[in-house]
Amino acid sequence: MEWLRRQLSKELWSPYAAGALLGVVGILTVALSNSLLGASGGFENLAGLVGKAIAPTAFNNVYFNFVMPPGITWQVILLVGVFFGGMIGALSAGKLHWSWIPDVQWAKVFGERRWVRWGLAFSGAIVLEYGAGIAGGCTSGLAISGGMLLAPAAFLFIAGMFMSGIATALIIYRARY
Repeated sequence: MEWLRRQLSKELWSPYAAGALLGVVGILTVALSNSLLGASGGFENLAGLVGKAIAPTAFNNVYFNFVMPPGITWQVILLVGVFFGGMIGALSAGKLHWSWIPDVQWAKVFGERRWVRWGLAFSGAIVLEYGAGIAGGCTSGLAISGGMLLAPAAFLFIAGMFMSGIATALIIYRARY
């Protein structure tokens, strides 16, 4: 138990401790909710909830009535847990603080304009969520849960994710980093 406490108080966790804890979370998720890990559905549940309140006729369709019904689901609770879990992790490592531009690398490449950072983050989140909707799941659903089930599609996805991430980083940052 002392080893685990020491791991949780570090800024960078041991990959073995993080992997073991992720495995425990995956098993507990299946045992307690009879579902696999996956976060993108929570955003869709919340979007449907807000959409039905603002424009009920636009959200009265098969997708939001049967496939991804609006409401506070276990996926929404997972999103809340991820947020607060990240906060607790940063707090336990003594790194919890607010910053607008968190690193020199971003400011050097894109400048220090806050609206650019927020705009790119928001645009990227929209593209990511749209892609997750088309694919029928997100990285946590496919890579983590699929990987725990040893699904071949999960390993193909992980390889593609790393290859596209490397290519994107090379395009954006060129030879600067």
